[in-house]
Amino acid sequence: MSPSVYISLCLSLTVLLSCSCSRAATASKDGDSTLATFGQYTLPDTLVAVTLYGPDSYFLYRDEQMGYQYELISRFAKDNDVALKMVVASSLQDMIKMINEGKADVIACDVPETKEYNSQVLHCGPENETHQVLVQRTEDGKPVISDVTQLPGMDIYVEKDSKYHYRLENLSKELGGGIHIHPVDADSMATEDLIEMVVDGAIPFTVIDSDIARFSSTYYKGIDVTLAVGMEQRGSWAVGNNNRQLARVIDEWAASTRDDKSAKEIYRRYYVDSKRLLEDTESPAVAGSGSGGRISQYDEIFRRYAGELGWDWKMLAAQAYVESRFDVNQVSWAGARGLMQLMPRTAAAQGLGQDRITDPELNVKAAVKVIAALDEALADKVPDRQERLKFILAAYNSGIGHILDAIAIADKTGMNPRIWDGNVRKALLLKSNPDYYRDPAVKCGYFKGTQTVEYVDRVLETYKVYAAKE
Repeated sequence: MSPSVYISLCLSLTVLLSCSCSRAATASKDGDSTLATFGQYTLPDTLVAVTLYGPDSYFLYRDEQMGYQYELISRFAKDNDVALKMVVASSLQDMIKMINEGKADVIACDVPETKEYNSQVLHCGPENETHQVLVQRTEDGKPVISDVTQLPGMDIYVEKDSKYHYRLENLSKELGGGIHIHPVDADSMATEDLIEMVVDGAIPFTVIDSDIARFSSTYYKGIDVTLAVGMEQRGSWAVGNNNRQLARVIDEWAASTRDDKSAKEIYRRYYVDSKRLLEDTESPAVAGSGSGGRISQYDEIFRRYAGELGWDWKMLAAQAYVESRFDVNQVSWAGARGLMQLMPRTAAAQGLGQDRITDPELNVKAAVKVIAALDEALADKVPDRQERLKFILAAYNSGIGHILDAIAIADKTGMNPRIWDGNVRKALLLKSNPDYYRDPAVKCGYFKGTQTVEYVDRVLETYKVYAAKE
């Protein structure tokens, strides 16, 4: 497949489908129109699910649709042999309006089970219990604060006028005062930014919902999110008030799958498995310490295909080291596999099935086609070839749609859209902030860009080590 053909497919998937807020996620088996029937109720041949962009609900990663709630609703559709169309809304009230007007069948993210919402929707499906938790660093593997009674005198930073802000004010009163609450303007900093500031030691504590906290904690080491500071809140999917039969079907499915292996696997991938880049068990210099400038046993493969990109083969080797540590059997939390960590759909587009995706040469060959396609797609936006390398690496890690979004954000906010460091790099990190990922200029919604910027840095640093070898 030529780079131009591949990028056409890639952009069609990422920008036109994944980012259009209307996308088919699963299809009826073998094109069969057989519908799942329950008593007198028949599921529609295409189930329309509406959701919100977010770390625990729905997002795009390496050109694949991801998210805990997305995977659950996808499984419901697959188990019942119907197609799924995802629609992304901008608010909970918009989702409620859509299901009650018949524009969507089900809300596929948590709707709080409160008196306010119970009168507007019928709750159904997987039930989730959340509560607000304290985000803090650990010392010797243990949290600094182990009980809420220790909070008076502590400085806690939260979004201004958020539910976290209000909860802390009430908690401080309950404890006789003394919690030093620092409200942060949400226009300048989102909750996920506050988590990263805790990790970096810039602030001591913040507060966030437990499900988002669990997901975010898989990106970092040395933080604790176990101390509850609020009461439990139940939430679940929901359908319109006039759609009681669909609610019953979803409830029956949820009950039958609650404790099965697949459900536990989905939960583990999002809330337990590490999403950090692979740890350096040894430095790149040690890992690539072979004689005669040898870096790995796959050097000849890197030499053979790097020429198609006009790259030094050691740059391709550096990328493979950061991706997999030269382990052909490496599998990421998202399902990426092989030396260059190809996602399943990307591999399939290159004609690689699960039985061949880990073949070293085929894996690298397919990755090079992807890289060439990204280079072609970004050439007009970043004319300087050396500068474009950083954008290509970022797009390989995140998916090109998020990098195009970051370029758009940079351009709109007065940054240089053709320069990575201090500009588009910074803009990519803004995509975890709702004020930015809901902007009309942004087509692919929420994305946590911290790993991508670290990825670019690591590949370039590793390349410097390899380039210095004789």
